[in-house]
Amino acid sequence: MARWAIGDLQGCGEEFDALLRKLGYRADRDRLWLTGDLVNRGPRSLPVLRQVHAMRDNLVTVLGNHDLHLLALAFDPGQKPRRLDTLDDVLAAPDRARLLDWLLARPLAHFDGASNELLVHAGLVPQWSVAQTVQLAGEVSAALQRDPRALFAQMYGDRPDRWDDGLRGADRLRFVINVLTRLRVCDAEGRINLAFKREPAALAAPWLPWFRAPRRATAGTRVIVGHWSALGFVRAPGLLALDTGCVWGGALTAVDLDDDERPAISVPSRQPVARE
Repeated sequence: MARWAIGDLQGCGEEFDALLRKLGYRADRDRLWLTGDLVNRGPRSLPVLRQVHAMRDNLVTVLGNHDLHLLALAFDPGQKPRRLDTLDDVLAAPDRARLLDWLLARPLAHFDGASNELLVHAGLVPQWSVAQTVQLAGEVSAALQRDPRALFAQMYGDRPDRWDDGLRGADRLRFVINVLTRLRVCDAEGRINLAFKREPAALAAPWLPWFRAPRRATAGTRVIVGHWSALGFVRAPGLLALDTGCVWGGALTAVDLDDDERPAISVPSRQPVARE
């Protein structure tokens, strides 16, 4: 048995199939941890979503920013698609309701206490412990189930940019969503910068990768993320970063969570070279 963590799929269905074959994946033996962003920008968002849904008893996935964007388009008529979206086939699918209701119920954070591993799509601010992260992710999930249209109508935006335990309402939910699904960098106090998308070497003070923030409350837990394709693959104490930019012409990467000596396994992208 293996637990395979796999980076952002983003509609790259051919590469997902090729990676599963290379892993020797077997449903009666193995389990998958997916970092979110199942859909968008790649050419096969609907087949990927159908495939992951069919495998749902053998995997855990968290919501990424592109997954939330799909759900916003589906549940809030006021939202408009973006130029590079590849979500029309999902929104027009005859099984759309079944797929999207399942996706809507996915968490923004998953913690395995036995292995001390926390799965989120993007990152964490240094103030949040594992317990607080799971609690805050649960608040967003409850809001999604209660009234998704209301949440999506107020989800977009980059403010507030600093955590405060006193945040309430839409500001609180937006900040949690932004951190868990969009964060790459912050300052030492946890103020977030959502505009930065380049490699860490391009950072200037006071910004630093979120996982290098001093006094990070989750430093004793292995945090598994995707989202930051310019960062690429990183396996270090307390961190496993898995977005190797498949949708941008890079690769799709998997790691055996139970064997730190086993090299990462990747398949090359079949997508065009990065478009942004």
